[in-house]
Amino acid sequence: MNLKKVLSMMLLGFLLFSCGNDKSNTKQDDVKVEEAPFNYNVEQFADVKILRYQIPGWDNLTLKEKKLVYYLTQAGLSGRDIIWDQNYKHNLKIRKALEQVYTNFKGDKTTSNWAAFETYLKRVWFSNGIHHHYSNDKIKPDFSADYLKQLLAETNTVLEGEAFDVIFNDVDSKKVNQAKGVDNVALSAVNFYGEGVTNKDVETFYASMKSPDPNKPLSFGLNSQLVKENGKLKERVYKSGGLYGAAIDEVIKWLELAKGVAENEAQANALGLLISYYKTGDLQTWDDYNVAWTAATEGNIDYINSFIEVYNDPLGYRGSYETIVQIKDFEMSKKMAVVSDNAQWFEDHSPLMDAHKKKNVVGVSYKTVNVAGEAGDASPSTPIGVNLPNANWIRAAVGSKSVSLGNIVEAYNNAGSADRLKEFVNDPEELELDEAYGQTADKLHTALHEVIGHASGQLNPGVGETKETLKNYASTLEEGRADLVALYYLYDPKLKELGLVDDWEKTGKAAYNAYIRNGLLTQLIRLNLGDEVEEAHMRNRQWVSAWVFEKGKADNVIEKITRNGKTYYNINDYAKLRTLFGELLRETQRIKSEGDYKAVQALVEGYGVKVDQKLHAEVLERNKQFTSAPYSGFVNPVLEAKTNDAGDIIEVNVIQPETFAGQMLDYGKKYNFLLEVN
Repeated sequence: MNLKKVLSMMLLGFLLFSCGNDKSNTKQDDVKVEEAPFNYNVEQFADVKILRYQIPGWDNLTLKEKKLVYYLTQAGLSGRDIIWDQNYKHNLKIRKALEQVYTNFKGDKTTSNWAAFETYLKRVWFSNGIHHHYSNDKIKPDFSADYLKQLLAETNTVLEGEAFDVIFNDVDSKKVNQAKGVDNVALSAVNFYGEGVTNKDVETFYASMKSPDPNKPLSFGLNSQLVKENGKLKERVYKSGGLYGAAIDEVIKWLELAKGVAENEAQANALGLLISYYKTGDLQTWDDYNVAWTAATEGNIDYINSFIEVYNDPLGYRGSYETIVQIKDFEMSKKMAVVSDNAQWFEDHSPLMDAHKKKNVVGVSYKTVNVAGEAGDASPSTPIGVNLPNANWIRAAVGSKSVSLGNIVEAYNNAGSADRLKEFVNDPEELELDEAYGQTADKLHTALHEVIGHASGQLNPGVGETKETLKNYASTLEEGRADLVALYYLYDPKLKELGLVDDWEKTGKAAYNAYIRNGLLTQLIRLNLGDEVEEAHMRNRQWVSAWVFEKGKADNVIEKITRNGKTYYNINDYAKLRTLFGELLRETQRIKSEGDYKAVQALVEGYGVKVDQKLHAEVLERNKQFTSAPYSGFVNPVLEAKTNDAGDIIEVNVIQPETFAGQMLDYGKKYNFLLEVN
């Protein structure tokens, strides 16, 4: 599971320190050129801001470690086209046509039409397809079909039929449709299912499948497309020689090289199993790999690679292609390891029913890492924390790995603006708390969400996996449950006792203020007026916040304030709010443990979907004054391998890309391994 949501840089102060020397007596040879501050910002368009991130500690890696990172990064990028095809059947055809136009058009580029075309292409690049990366709505171009036809003609580019029409019409308008009471599969444009496949087809097809060991259920449907051929349902498996085989073969090639420079035997064995999985598509091998990968905790380099998160499947079966290559941040990992070391304490002291608590929380490893490269569903829009594997039985029997992406969080923090915060806080005290404790609170929320949250709780005996029992609500329930674990402990003196904070009470208050403010107000800037909440994480933040607001009304725990026509929320009783978070956590775990579909539907639909349109209009109006985009994503540093005459890598250098378009076009040329139709 991942959380899409800190450290201060001390280098500048160090460089400015002169040790008391008189500049007039300083020899020329002793003068050091002061480095310019790193520029995190690349550009902004539509509702998106593009950032850069650094790779701290790169120069401290050995050549062997740099090779490993390079090979793993190349493996990830080699599968990049897979996520495009998974997101929508016409994405690759559309992207390649638009890129050809962008590269070859020699006409007037000063017009508003060209600017609109360029913005549309950048939005498509950012979302890995023609549907918005967060709202799932189809991106609407601000140019006409006639203008695109003109561009296609002038660049000798072919884009016709359904692939052309869909850019401008209302067909396939929602990538993932999570609405209540509809056929979610039939109404979702995501390319996990073929024409004519319905919710009932999916449920019936997988209901007949049985795992060899009922206690270790296989992840049926994770790595395949389900289609109808001559009226019969059939899986097209993602593997070498199967669906996406050409790209997967390239992934395998680079993983083989990575295995050859693995840091230790456990890491090499895990890579070998991943390679075998890609070759065969066998789900038992996938589980074997996850067990081995989870246990391989030694070494400086780690990675996430394959078909993993199921948010893009309306029924939660199929995994989107995703890769993240990670370098351990030793200092921060050592400090934060205390969270995983005390996982059992957190479980024992949680408000869950005793039957739902794990008696032996095992193998929860936590690291702060620095990202070296991302691809697929993790790029350009990236998580800030990840906890894997997703299989409940592996979590219970072997454990899990949790990481916080430290340099990504740092980039966000250094590229942001406090102006929007000042607009939506209720009073100066709330602002001061956020400025003093907000980053610490956010970092701890990520750690507790990933390490304790996703690792907490257990299913009742005989209850199926949540994708089977909770269906289209499984993802938002799980993310909300993990948030609630984090929220419950963010206002706990145990954090001070463990040395994680200087002031647990103020840190907790900052965390609660930010969560309620975001869940009930500021996240609405991401929606168009009239929209309901669709995305799983947005839904969970709203249903958590709205539930505790309503349940606390009798005691005025959270007060809704209107001042000068503007709405604010003020927390009057943090201790009672923590109690409410605990009550909701207990209920969400019960829902998951028992597989209570009616209860999760009532919770999500009752609190997490509907939007107060008057409040939404107000929030959008208040937000108009800010130029900073509501969404951010990243270009990746380019890893450039230098070789000798024999072709051996002698160094790997890090180069920062100058433009977003430049990197996207480069990726399109270098990692173009799939056909337009697969």
